[in-house]
Amino acid sequence: MVVPPGSGWPGDAATSRTPVARTPAEVAELAASAAALSELGARVTVCRACPRLVQWREQVAVEKRRAFADEEYWGRPIAGFGAEQPRILVLGLAPAAHGANRTGRMFTGDRSGDWLYAALYRVGLANQPTSVTAADGLALRDVRITAPVRCAPPANKPTPEERDTCRTWLVRELHFGWPTVRSVVVLGAFGWAALWPALRGAGVLLPARLPRFGHGVEAEVAGRTVFGCYHVSQQNTFTGRLTEAMLDDVLRRAAHAAGLS
Repeated sequence: MVVPPGSGWPGDAATSRTPVARTPAEVAELAASAAALSELGARVTVCRACPRLVQWREQVAVEKRRAFADEEYWGRPIAGFGAEQPRILVLGLAPAAHGANRTGRMFTGDRSGDWLYAALYRVGLANQPTSVTAADGLALRDVRITAPVRCAPPANKPTPEERDTCRTWLVRELHFGWPTVRSVVVLGAFGWAALWPALRGAGVLLPARLPRFGHGVEAEVAGRTVFGCYHVSQQNTFTGRLTEAMLDDVLRRAAHAAGLS
């Protein structure tokens, strides 16, 4: 079962009257016309513009993982989470099928989130080191977490068409948040590639040349510093490609660039 809008799920701003995007053109229209970040988030969470993603996220919500068989799954797209006027923006890839797609909040309820929120806590950007449900009291300090794709994709691989359809949600989110942002942490090469056209769509002037993605790489963009970081996926954290020290280092540098340390 998928959680319907207006059910009282923690953080759900959508209602039965929230307009639903069913095509890429409607995504662009509803994103551009959102008058506030809360309205944008509500519209994100009822989007049905990508049939493959809708089918997959809802199938997962019905079939579930055995460990969560007794839990209700969110089964809808995921809005950004955190400060409305952030100084740090964290950009991931897409919701995890049994993480955010289950809990309804970015990086919540999976091992990737365990790593990210523990690191944010260690560097003083979160009030607690864990994130289990959308009602667990987690609060971020001047940080907003979002993604270029808002639905859980099969095999964690959105198609180029799905990425491009979802971009206008991110463009509008950047429109609201960019004025206060001073640093951006991009988790993974997918997010690194997705960020630049979204910034361009939000009217941000990009430098003529941008560095290739790499862990710890920096790019100066319109007075902000963008940091590359290996994604907190298990394929990186379990193998040691990304260590706690490496993740903490990037987040500390981002906090310093944002004037938060």
